[in-house]
This record gives sequence, C-alpha cells and structure tokens, in this order.
Amino acid sequence: MPMSPYPVLCYAPGCNVPAVYKIAAKWSDGTTNELKTYGLVCTDCLGAQLALATAKRAACRLAAGETLDAPGVYELNRGGRDRALTRRADLETEARRA
Repeated sequence: MPMSPYPVLCYAPGCNVPAVYKIAAKWSDGTTNELKTYGLVCTDCLGAQLALATAKRAACRLAAGETLDAPGVYELNRGGRDRALTRRADLETEARRA
C-alpha cells in the first residue's frame, strides 16, 4: 500500500518546512534492534535539533542490557524501513561544529 501524500513537517517549534532528515539513535535491549527517533527535521533546523537530541540522549537512563548510541542523521525515505535509511555522518560532523 503506498504512503499517503501528506507532507511530513519539521518537528522544530514554529517551523513548517518539509522534513528531509530523521534524527535517531540505534537502540537495543539485547534481543531487538531499532532506531529511536528524536525528530524529523529540515536542513535549517538540523544543527539545533541534533544538539537537542544529544542532550536528551545524555539524560536517558537505560535498563540493564539496553544500549543506545549517540543520535545520528539519516536521510528521510518516505515509505522505507529504518534499516534502509542512509546515515549522513558528514552532516552530523558539520552540524556539531556549527
């Protein structure tokens, strides 16, 4: 079934621009692996929202056996699976320097 054509907007407060990136971190409980989503963002809000996600990750308490990587930037792919998302380490580095 194809995805609905509704726009996915940036999560940043007051921003109504379509999101093009997913900020997420790899999470596991030892059995299951998935991406924990911190937000969907546009290019202009990427740096601020990545910093916010990093702060949220630092405050996160994990249960025994859980792992949670640092947040990363992934290209948003409507209708695709998280496993198929392309990670953009170049944008992460650039956003953290800004």
